Amino acid sequence: MRSSIEEYKAVEEAAKKFTRSVAEGNSAYAKELFTDDAVLFGFLDGKLEHGSIEQFYHNVDTVSGGESFKSRIDVVDIEENLAVVRVLEEGWGGRIDFTDYLLLLKMGGEWKCVAKAYNQNSDTIKRE
Repeated sequence: MRSSIEEYKAVEEAAKKFTRSVAEGNSAYAKELFTDDAVLFGFLDGKLEHGSIEQFYHNVDTVSGGESFKSRIDVVDIEENLAVVRVLEEGWGGRIDFTDYLLLLKMGGEWKCVAKAYNQNSDTIKRE
């Protein structure tokens, strides 16, 4: 069954907690979105990061998005209690572009993120 437009708006509002945290360099908003046992997988400067969402919180609290940071949220799909969101990020920390995929579940009437997978765009990788 297709979800209503209102449900798409609710998922987008939930995902805004993610982008606000990244933009402001403050994980407090993202902590409202992610479950305590959420996982992450992705590449940062060519190195695989995986494990607890705490690693994401550390990165966000260490580096703010900066003045040039921009983001876009696309709700890719909602199937009843499951949602997939794509987030495009440009200029995190003044240099990095990411594509993130967030997997959300509706639990207790609230959209919560259980997993984050991401790719750093290859032209923004810091090479040594």
